[in-house]
Amino acid sequence: MSGKWLEIDIITESKWIEVMTGILYSLDVKGIAIEDPNDMLEKENNPLCWDYADLNILKYKGKKSVVTGYFDASFDEKDITLKIEDKIRDLEQEGYHIGDYQITNKSIYEEDWANNWKKYYKTTKIGEKIVVVPMWKSYTPKGGEAVIKMDPGMAFGTGTHETTRMCVKALERHVKNNSEVFDIGTGSGILSIAASKLGAKKVTAVDLDKVAVDAARDNVSFNNINNVEVLNGNLMDLVKGKADIVVANIIADIIMLLAKDVKSYLKDDGVFISSGIIKDRKDDVIEKLKIEGYNIINVSEEGEWVAVEANIKGE
Repeated sequence: MSGKWLEIDIITESKWIEVMTGILYSLDVKGIAIEDPNDMLEKENNPLCWDYADLNILKYKGKKSVVTGYFDASFDEKDITLKIEDKIRDLEQEGYHIGDYQITNKSIYEEDWANNWKKYYKTTKIGEKIVVVPMWKSYTPKGGEAVIKMDPGMAFGTGTHETTRMCVKALERHVKNNSEVFDIGTGSGILSIAASKLGAKKVTAVDLDKVAVDAARDNVSFNNINNVEVLNGNLMDLVKGKADIVVANIIADIIMLLAKDVKSYLKDDGVFISSGIIKDRKDDVIEKLKIEGYNIINVSEEGEWVAVEANIKGE
């Protein structure tokens, strides 16, 4: 993959991050980065945790969040901007009070993305056992640590985001040596690789985004594991059978849509781990899971984000 990309930034209030993400997903976006100044509060005194996204966070620090979408260069920036504005107007007519926002765009060369951010991506421990190490760094694991080597490219998932950390911690709680895991919206593949490193027997990762699938397959190969299969498409169309764990680090609206179908992919006593949920949508997701017959077994919060672990009542 090479060439030029169109980068669209939506600068908005933190509480509208998920809404703007959903808008971009509806426009055939090829990749998304979420940049929230609130995330910087815990990073300010620990710059070793910074990643490339923090460059823009610093630019807008103290102001608003930035939701960035990456589109094929053949897209027209004016057309995308108009479509975003139309969708925001529709939401406001439905009662959403989004307020001030700004849309900017620029062209970005893939080699710039692939190289400029690397100096800000550092080795990070994201759970009790999992340590994420950039491909170009060396690291000697300490007692009990499992190392994931990563080059996420343009796919979401460096390991530094709260939602990724919470999902990894949930996997640490639930993965056993005989576990089978389905990872929906795998992004860079980090959660699938973490499940493998934690001892899962078999992991199936799926993503609708070909960019993410390519990145995930590369990252699986970097880690010399042979029990992770990465597929391009929808879980329901590609996978048969059931898993002990289904993990989805996406957005609240998609998790709520998946809740009913995921049940048919869970074994008895299987666990559904979901994140990418902004705090304002926590109750919506939990209520939907309960309606679909799930028992909520744990809710985690970091910053503005939430992760929910659930299984099926009575099973």
